[in-house]
Amino acid sequence: MFLIEKSFLSPRLSLLRPPPHPHIWSTSTSSNCILKKPSRRNFPVKWAHSTSTMAAANEENIGSLKEQIAKVFEISLKVTIPEEPEVVPLIAACAKKEFGDYQCNNAMSLWAKIKGKGTDFKGPQPVGQAIMRNLPASDMIESCSIAGPGFVNVKLSKQWIAKCIQKMLKDGIDTWAPKLPVKRAIVDFSSPNIAKEMHVGHLRSTIIGDTLARMLEYSKVDVLRRNHVGDWGTQFGMLIEFLFEKFPSGEVFYKASKQRFDSDPEFKERAQKAVVSLQGGEEKFRKAWAQICEISRKGYEKVYQRLGVHLEEKGESFYNPYIPGTLDLLREKGLIEESEGAQVIFIEGKKIPLIVVKRDGGFNYASTDLAALWYRLNEEKAEWIIYVTDVGQREHFEMFFTAAKRAGWLPNDENKYPKTSHVGFGLVLGDDGKRFRTRSTEVVKLVDLLDEAKTRCKAALVERGKAAEWTAEELEHTAEAVGYGAVKYADLKNNRLTNYTFNFDQMLNDKGNTAVYLLYAHARICSIIRKSGKDIEELKKAGQLILEKDEERNLDYICSSLLRLWKRRAQICYPMCCVNIFMIYPRSLPVFTLNARLLGRLRKQADYCCVRQLLSL
Repeated sequence: MFLIEKSFLSPRLSLLRPPPHPHIWSTSTSSNCILKKPSRRNFPVKWAHSTSTMAAANEENIGSLKEQIAKVFEISLKVTIPEEPEVVPLIAACAKKEFGDYQCNNAMSLWAKIKGKGTDFKGPQPVGQAIMRNLPASDMIESCSIAGPGFVNVKLSKQWIAKCIQKMLKDGIDTWAPKLPVKRAIVDFSSPNIAKEMHVGHLRSTIIGDTLARMLEYSKVDVLRRNHVGDWGTQFGMLIEFLFEKFPSGEVFYKASKQRFDSDPEFKERAQKAVVSLQGGEEKFRKAWAQICEISRKGYEKVYQRLGVHLEEKGESFYNPYIPGTLDLLREKGLIEESEGAQVIFIEGKKIPLIVVKRDGGFNYASTDLAALWYRLNEEKAEWIIYVTDVGQREHFEMFFTAAKRAGWLPNDENKYPKTSHVGFGLVLGDDGKRFRTRSTEVVKLVDLLDEAKTRCKAALVERGKAAEWTAEELEHTAEAVGYGAVKYADLKNNRLTNYTFNFDQMLNDKGNTAVYLLYAHARICSIIRKSGKDIEELKKAGQLILEKDEERNLDYICSSLLRLWKRRAQICYPMCCVNIFMIYPRSLPVFTLNARLLGRLRKQADYCCVRQLLSL
């Protein structure tokens, strides 16, 4: 996220599959009985590790624990109910850790299937016992138990978790990346308007979009980061005409030209003609347009550099030549109709149609977005296109996505590819609960926010005496890293769909759920590793790790289970849940450190190295 250090981890633990064993597998020979009645057993049960454990059919990503456990239960379910080979294991994390780590919840649904069909079972709990008895031996599982109406609880073995951590340390976390069913994705985010400075409204799109892109890139998806800037349209007529008159620049330029456009009918008419000249490719107007875009581009790039965000600009102007051909394709499909002088696409359930050609023959956002979508699907071969904008644009995206489905560009099934997603987000509010603005009620500029964050962090560092310990360059760099990171984290820890209050005091607090707290934890871990005198390469070559204490086991379980959440959050575009899970690591450290007498003990060093690298994601 906002941390600079890049991690290097990566384990590939295989799911081990055994051949059938008489003492493990139970099948029914009765034609009228789906399940064999289980024998009485005492629960919980310590898992008997067979010398013949599950053979590695396919190397699986160790990060996806839930999927691996599901595969173990899949084998049991096929044996338990062979007449229903397509039963999907219902696996969930245990709500209470005293029950175990994961839970299989198939017993009740299976009981509903077999009840009244000649089975000897009396209820869902015996079904759960049969599922547990039919589990193949696995190095993953330490013990199983039955709870309630047949819930099968599983506790992962310490040895297996230790092996995970050792592999994580040795191979690097990059190879832990959960696989996603998509090879290329486009993330469309930030997208400011040319000739206007970036403001607080662009903050969320930029931060959320960049984080989603990073999550997909971590999963080895080829991500095209697109900055769909507003560099085309009616406003450029007024900007160019005003440029010819006054030659100002920046935000003042835009505001002054807009005021002139609204108040001077003659200027407005010239501006509208200038748009026609620009769209017609007249050299004088194209040069003026290019000059305006370049000035804005340089300003945006400075902000992106400060935030550590990389984007490739492909603005509205890029797709303008594709609009006529795109609309022709839609006409061939019979989707475009005439309505009150405009050309529109009627969408079922919507009162207002999607306008694709205005009454004056001009194009608009919808026509540009449709052309961009066609280009991204057909020329850039994107399988997943994600648009990161405020929730206020939700209806627009719903309508144009529907139009694309009707045209046959996208499947109707949301689970199939190619697909599109609108990632909406709420407003940034001030302490008064209203849109975040300056005292003069103007929109807060993004560059001013970043300056303020850096200034406050620098002042706090100086107050702690760091100016005497560090060079001026180190002080400046740290203030930037902490300040900008605090702004990013404050956004990402919140539900993206809700509004959130921008508060510097809260986001720079070193004791709450903040970037400052996480950065402190990361620095502390690095310090512990450094003071131990142990080299990371030496740890990688160390012998087998042994987890003796519950604190060790629990911390390592958290490390090894992070990426089961990562995949799901990437699929539904909710980065904030992944961000918040990082808080578990530093909060687990005090108990772990207190009970472990860490320094000098090799396996504890490995734990710290893994936590450090996870925090560096």
